Amino acid sequence: MPSLLLRLIDLLKRYPGLIALFGFCSGVASFLLVDRQARVGSAMAILMLLSWTWLLLEGLLTRSAARWLGMEVPPVVLRYLTQLIHQESLFFVVPFFFVTTAWNSGQALFTGLLGGGALVAIIDPLYYKWLAARRWLYLAYHTLTLFAVLLAALPLIVHLTTYDSYRLALGIALLLSFPSLASTLNLRQWWHWLMLCGLVLLIGLTGWLAQRWIPPATLWLTEVAVTEQFDNQNRAPGESIEQITLAQLRSQGLYAYTAINAPRGLNERIFHVWQRNGVEMDRIALDIHGGREAGYRAWSHKQVFPIDSSGDWQVQVLTEGGQQIGVLRFEVTP
Repeated sequence: MPSLLLRLIDLLKRYPGLIALFGFCSGVASFLLVDRQARVGSAMAILMLLSWTWLLLEGLLTRSAARWLGMEVPPVVLRYLTQLIHQESLFFVVPFFFVTTAWNSGQALFTGLLGGGALVAIIDPLYYKWLAARRWLYLAYHTLTLFAVLLAALPLIVHLTTYDSYRLALGIALLLSFPSLASTLNLRQWWHWLMLCGLVLLIGLTGWLAQRWIPPATLWLTEVAVTEQFDNQNRAPGESIEQITLAQLRSQGLYAYTAINAPRGLNERIFHVWQRNGVEMDRIALDIHGGREAGYRAWSHKQVFPIDSSGDWQVQVLTEGGQQIGVLRFEVTP
């Protein structure tokens, strides 16, 4: 078996883009199958998590293989398998985050970081000589990759809400980074352990506060409109507008219409947050249900406006945790 693994690795080294291409294609396929065949998308997500299970237990498995089967796995094989899992994982999640990112917000930084990490994973000099040579940086890279995979996989597999998925993914990533941090810091004194606990808490707090900057991996807008008219019977908006006068606004108010794509079986609470010149005016809760290819249709109707409502308005579409799904903008003129 070691000789077969070495032959396989030699083949993959000749064509280093194969694993990255496979990961990207499986990510795109899962993304497209979220609505049409949810079980297939879930199966792909489960396979991704299984590969990470092997990666987390690689030390135990290789020692057991050496002890019970007399089979030694060369270190180069382990290093290369880890790189393959990083490649497959990052290219798997990139399509999800690329589509769901609000590019005019801080979410672009997180998605850009994942894209940069994916490129590093397929460029050997960067991966081995720059990344793997720095233990703390490699650990951060490893944890970030696992965190991103969990954000995309959990809503597909167990239909957790985006808010619950974020909390669970952050908790798992912190829990699994604890042993690696402990080995990296070479703990010898009791106060070293206090420093480790403080560091983990600091990372967790940073991850929690950065939630608004993380795209909701499985929620995206398929249709939006800010309109004066709405057909309740057919759940269809009228013509979308970008500008409206005060007189028109006071006569019948405005509708904010959003069709949101979500995985089949996922029930989620979102918010339409109406803002004028950056100041929140209203926050309206809406419940959506996944499974409709064109997106779950939800709308809010605002009829009460301040006396002086002129200015730049926007309706932010947010999850319970404050992650931005999208923004609708319009202007009110005197």
